[in-house]
Amino acid sequence: MDRTENTRAAVEKYWASADARDWDAFGALLAEDVVYELPQTRERISGKEKYVQFNREYPGDWRAWTHRIVAEEDGAVSWAKFEVAGESSDAVTFFEVDTDGRITTVTDFWPESYEPPAGREHLVEQY
Repeated sequence: MDRTENTRAAVEKYWASADARDWDAFGALLAEDVVYELPQTRERISGKEKYVQFNREYPGDWRAWTHRIVAEEDGAVSWAKFEVAGESSDAVTFFEVDTDGRITTVTDFWPESYEPPAGREHLVEQY
């Protein structure tokens, strides 16, 4: 497997282990000094132990699965879908990976839905 395939596999395993609540497998994918950032809330978690704990303690009965993953040798981006209490949302997550295939940086963006501006109804179809 080449580095791009390894990076893609790491991101696939990341989401699968998070959804399964397999925190040992999840942690095995992370570098010891992994950094997790949420730009919208300006939060940062540094270190594998804290990041695994953050996910382990995340409230609610949630589900996560990937819609799409695009990978390169040293990074990837995923579009993940989440469901919590019947409500679904999307996240776009950027990953950086070291030469050993460990995830070193995770940056989550959680876009919120909004109503489109008036005046373009003749061009679009809302779904």
